[in-house]
Amino acid sequence: MARSAIGGLVYSTETGRMCPACRKPLADCTCKAASKPVGDGQVRVMLQTKGRGGKAVTLVKGLALDAGALNALGKQLRSACGSGGTVKDGVLEVQGDHCERIVAELETRGFKPKRAGG
Repeated sequence: MARSAIGGLVYSTETGRMCPACRKPLADCTCKAASKPVGDGQVRVMLQTKGRGGKAVTLVKGLALDAGALNALGKQLRSACGSGGTVKDGVLEVQGDHCERIVAELETRGFKPKRAGG
């Protein structure tokens, strides 16, 4: 099998782990910076308790932002709500029932969010 068929160099003793797409060290990788938005532009805010031990989590789906901008917006929303959370697979999770507050914050930032589910 040719080296290009299996993805090429993934580790170098000189620089460490390599990006398989751009073939640069992960610290210098340009692929992540040029990542495409994950969301479809239809911003939906919903409350979820299923599979979380009965604890409520507010989910924000559909934000058409790249990973860096999504993390920055998540941090701003979490601090506005005064709670923790994370970003997983393009979905923003904020601990607790903060749907109304998040909808209001997103509207002030120029998004058009909709309440979804229940």
